[in-house]
Amino acid sequence: MKHWHIDEVAWHRFDPSRLDPEVVPLVKAAAMVERNAADYVTYLTRVFHDDPDFRAAAEHWGVEETQHGDALGRWGELADPSWNFLDAFARYRAGYKIQLDADASIRGSRSGELIARCMVETGTSSYYTALGDSTDEPVLKEICRLIAADEYRHFKLFYDHLKRYLARENLSFTRRLRVALGRIGESEDDELAYAFHCGNEDASLPYDHDRCIAGYMGRAMGFYRFRHIERGMGMIFKTIGLEPRGRMADIAAKGAWRLLQWRRDRYQAALRRAANENAGAPAKAA
Repeated sequence: MKHWHIDEVAWHRFDPSRLDPEVVPLVKAAAMVERNAADYVTYLTRVFHDDPDFRAAAEHWGVEETQHGDALGRWGELADPSWNFLDAFARYRAGYKIQLDADASIRGSRSGELIARCMVETGTSSYYTALGDSTDEPVLKEICRLIAADEYRHFKLFYDHLKRYLARENLSFTRRLRVALGRIGESEDDELAYAFHCGNEDASLPYDHDRCIAGYMGRAMGFYRFRHIERGMGMIFKTIGLEPRGRMADIAAKGAWRLLQWRRDRYQAALRRAANENAGAPAKAA
């Protein structure tokens, strides 16, 4: 059973006067990534084909993730009435594919797969918390609060199954760390970049990963505060088998915060360069 329903959101409270134009492109992109959960359910149920408990959990997870996409997409249409979510999503589905025919985890083990899922839920829980804390638009604030709570529950769900599989597979700390860091690095792959392209750019414009990931990350990273990184680092430490609170976690959080600020500045500089180049480009002939 879902913890909330899209129709329970107070849509009538939508206030366009409180829109931040930097948030709208992010929500459009996130809507498509979230709604694409069905492919991940297919992948996970094949990897865990002989585990009915996990298969049921994955299918329930997929239902909630799809609702996240629908809620974000509905908000995106309110924020930009010219935008059609389902059309943008169909374009995204046509151009972005994940491997669905795997009969084993691409992470090398089921424990590795569950670590990767924990990393995803850590990232999304932190992200929607940061976005919700930053926006003044009441409906988006409510949606972000609901999604962030779901994502934290999803983290706990995958973590509980991870403990069960670690008892069988005995994955080393080094391997756990490698999988976690690898999945964090994948946050800048084509999944988000292509979603940004489909959600915000005309279909006639060729997709360019560097342009689109800068468009997404240059905006998204500006909404994080240290407390969001600190909380996320605690979840990462828990996943890889370290104490989520303490001196090591504090040092890691401070290091991650400095890294995020550096990467944010680089992406925002790329956005400014692109804006300047577009402003200086000659107008097309009528």
